[in-house]
Amino acid sequence: MEPGTVRIAVDLLGGDGAPAVVVDGALRAFGADPDLHLLLVGPPEAADELLGVLHPADRDRISVRPVRHGVSMTDDPRRVSRADTTVRAAVAAVVEGIADAVVSAGATGATVTAAVLGFGRWPEVRRPALVATMPALHGPVVLLDVGGSLEARPGTLARHAVLGAAYATVVHGVAEPRIGLLSVGTEAGKGDRARRAADPVLTLAALPPGARYVGLVEGYDVAVGSRADVVVTDGFTGNILLKGIEGAYAMAGGPPASGGAPRAAALLGVAGTVVVCHGAARDDDLASGIALAAHLHRRGATVAISGLLADHARDGRTTERSTATGRPGHGADERTEETS
Repeated sequence: MEPGTVRIAVDLLGGDGAPAVVVDGALRAFGADPDLHLLLVGPPEAADELLGVLHPADRDRISVRPVRHGVSMTDDPRRVSRADTTVRAAVAAVVEGIADAVVSAGATGATVTAAVLGFGRWPEVRRPALVATMPALHGPVVLLDVGGSLEARPGTLARHAVLGAAYATVVHGVAEPRIGLLSVGTEAGKGDRARRAADPVLTLAALPPGARYVGLVEGYDVAVGSRADVVVTDGFTGNILLKGIEGAYAMAGGPPASGGAPRAAALLGVAGTVVVCHGAARDDDLASGIALAAHLHRRGATVAISGLLADHARDGRTTERSTATGRPGHGADERTEETS
């Protein structure tokens, strides 16, 4: 367990089994990490269930922000613009300095919207992405997007490549991340229109120092991990792949010893630490999501990744100016940005 006090704002009304499952998950995470402090955002009576089973000496690590309204999976994500929803209040707690990170198993669209409204986006990022770390035979594979943005424009996929490379470097210590684009074959020209358009864009794209694009990869490369450390796709396809792997583990009798498909993902592209758990999360899934949020905060991941991306953007602008005046540059190509 990494040392250091960390304060996590937990959305008590997020997820199919809320609030009971969320309370159970928070209790599991609380018991596993003596430096963890929780801000429970939701109905006070739900928070009282957790407080009631704690030793009195531990209760000072729990605080409550009473909020009555959640955002259900069927609600319009724009409902989150209301300040009296649990996920919006959890984000506000981080903005106010009361908490360090947010964890929610609620509707992904609502959580992303709340994070964008509350924290703002990083420069150069129009579409925040959800990133999950998949266990693989040859080491962890960073997969994104797994549900933050469903579109598959070439500029979006190129930006995901930059985000994924930075995440792999900062969170997993991969010095030279290999980036692959998920498709139906590894040969050039394979895939749908979006993949065929994105492949040459990624080939020319300026990536963070040490990162390199290795071309198209297939679904099994996510489970094997020998060709790429980062696999890039759109949120629609990534979410289906993630849940398909999860179902395969269930059919096989359970996940391998190295771990199963993650049921929590980090949101990249906003100026705050946010972890989104599976809507059908169990208590252990919520606990792992809280542990992930604590890990990211203790590593200073949000600041480190955004700093790496800022350096990358400055290098790209310098190269663009050099190219425009005929001076040698580093091969950066700003055409990877979205144009619509």
